[in-house]
Amino acid sequence: HVDLLESGGGSVQAGGSLKLSCEVSGKYWRDIRYCLAWFRQGPGEDRDGREAVATIFTDFANDERRFYADTVKGRFSISHDNAKNTLYLVMNSLKPEDAGMYYCAAGAGTRCNPPGVRFMDAWGKGTQVTISS
Repeated sequence: HVDLLESGGGSVQAGGSLKLSCEVSGKYWRDIRYCLAWFRQGPGEDRDGREAVATIFTDFANDERRFYADTVKGRFSISHDNAKNTLYLVMNSLKPEDAGMYYCAAGAGTRCNPPGVRFMDAWGKGTQVTISS
């Protein structure tokens, strides 16, 4: 069972930057690669409407493929610190449409480019990102 805890959300002006963090803890299968992902849920959307904005495929020792949604390519960067077991999302040149609740999620052995909401095994509680124009 993997536990996830996000932090780093907040309010920023359009064009600004934020860095989100997600502490990964608990037990996970050592021989299975996990998809670690950041999802965005926009205002008025439900859980099924969450969009994977960035993902990384990892076995917690070696990070492999990364995926970015077209809407964030060139502006967002996902990384995983294996020593700290923390997932990060650096968001630059933020736009009003980037606003929403950002969730960290993990899926064991699932597709990661992008992953489906229903195939993720663990979710954090989310961190709010507000962008003013």
